[in-house]
Parts: sequence; structure tokens; C-alpha cells
Amino acid sequence: MTALTDLNALQASIAEAVLGQDQVIRQILLGLLANGHLLLESLPGLAKTRTVKALARHLDAKMSRIQFTPDLLPSDITGAEVLHQVEGRNEIRFQPGPLFGNLILADEINRAPAKVQAALLEAMEERQITVAGNSHALPELFIVVATQNPIEQEGTYPLPEAQMDRFLMKVLLDYPSADNESQVLRLLRAEEFAQGASTTPTKGFELAQDVIFAARKEVSAVHVSPAIDRYLIDLINATRHPADYDEDLARWIAIGASPRGGIGLDRCARADAWLQGQDFVSPDNVRAVVHPVLRHRLQLSYDAVADGVSADQVLDRILDKVAIPA
Repeated sequence: MTALTDLNALQASIAEAVLGQDQVIRQILLGLLANGHLLLESLPGLAKTRTVKALARHLDAKMSRIQFTPDLLPSDITGAEVLHQVEGRNEIRFQPGPLFGNLILADEINRAPAKVQAALLEAMEERQITVAGNSHALPELFIVVATQNPIEQEGTYPLPEAQMDRFLMKVLLDYPSADNESQVLRLLRAEEFAQGASTTPTKGFELAQDVIFAARKEVSAVHVSPAIDRYLIDLINATRHPADYDEDLARWIAIGASPRGGIGLDRCARADAWLQGQDFVSPDNVRAVVHPVLRHRLQLSYDAVADGVSADQVLDRILDKVAIPA
């Protein structure tokens, strides 16, 4: 279980830099283990970017930060073919863009137009970039962590449903507690002092990519019983046929989760079980990942909006109504 020890050390190292967001850090590690992309959503200033940077600092990986803006072009993120002069001859070579990294921070992803979203969609789903008819493979370790602000809608382009479904999890960040916020102040003061000091900072914990790949193999070997498979499918079907479970659910859900929702539940539940040192998936592992995996895959009805019901509240009701296998 060397890989598990290393992943626990990675989680602890990130938690030292990002205080009061332990659940968020754990969900990001689940995405890393399940080889899926993440969408981080919160109000401004709740350490979305800091969390991703802390992860990159403790990984032996290349991080690329892309600030999405309304005037961004697809070639700005994918790269383009550029004319070079080599020994008096003109050659056209492909110049890779920032997407050719391991950890991609797509900051304020909903501020980019549709063409940029389409280019990012290919990278997320196909793990490749196509430029001028040629396909270029992305690195084996490739994860997109996108951020968006839910309250600023002016000048934004809502993510299409097809792209939302490509995100393995949607992670919500909330305000830290008063105690954690006071610790944040002390941490930032210490960082400012360290930046002003003349001493060379020591290199901290850094996790090799091979450890991530080894951990993923162990996650894939976690046992899932037929009863757990049935529970997964029942939860997904409850979002598609809510009238079979509850009248309110039937009013609140317009469109249920896609098959990717069930696949995501399976992968994240196995990763959650592995992080807890289990070699099998229990119902508790499934329930622990239902909200981040499914909250962005549900389309709520106007009745839900009128009732002030959120996707998380709908999922809470589904968890209450769907029976846990014996």
C-alpha cells in the first residue's frame, strides 16, 4: 500500500496550504485517481485557484493556467502551426499550446466562446488535439480542473450540457469556519515573511507520476459486488424515472443523469473505497460521491426553481428513497 501512503501524504501537504477545505481536497484526489476532469464552483476568493496550484506544487507534473476570456481563440489553448526558417528553408511546425500539460487550470471557463469550448471538449474527451487535420496526443497524465463563478453572469457563456457531462465531478467550495479563517490569515503572513527572507526555500513533498498510475491500477482492482452495481443503477434510474419513487421528485427533475453518471459513480466509489484502505466498495462509498458526481448532470424543472430546491436537495431525497442493498 505504498501508493496509498503517498496519496495520503499528498492530501496532507495540500491541506497545509489550503485550510478548511478538506472535503474539496479529497474530492480533487478522487478525480485524480479516477482519471476524470473536475469543475470547481464557488464565490470569488474561496481558494479555487490556490487549491489547484497547491496540487500542482506537490506533483511531478507540468501545470498550465489558462485565463478564459471572451476574446480567446481555439489556437490560444491548442497551439498552432508556425512558420520556421531552418537552414534557409521554410518549415511549418506545430507549436503546442498550454493544453499540452498534465494539470490544466481552466480559470473562469464559462467566459470563453463556443469555439474555444469545442476545442477544450475534444481534449477532455479524446485526450488529443486536432490542428490543420493532424491529431496530437496529450500526455498520459492529463486532467482539466475548471473554475467558474456562479454569481457573475454578464459576459459569460453557459457551458453546454455535453461539456458539463464530460466533467467527472462538480465540486462546490463554501466559506471556511471562523477558526480556519483566522488560521488562513496567519498562514498568509508566514508566506509573505518567507518571500521576503533571503534564505532559499526547501523543496517540499512531490509525488511522482508513476505513483498516480500505480494507484489507478489498484483502484481498478477494487471489488464491486453485483448488489452495489444494482444500487448504482437504481440511483441513476431514480433520476430518470422519478415518479416511481416520489411525487416531488417527479415535479423537480426535468432530465435525469446520463450513462456517464453511472460510470462516474462506479469510478469515484472505487477510488473512495481505495482511499479508505478497502478492497471492496460499500454503499457508504457510493453515497459519499453521489452529490459531486450527479449534481451537474440533473436538469431541474421550473417547479424546482420555484420551490427553491437545489440539485443537492434533490439528490438527498433520492438517497432517502432508493433502498440500500442488504
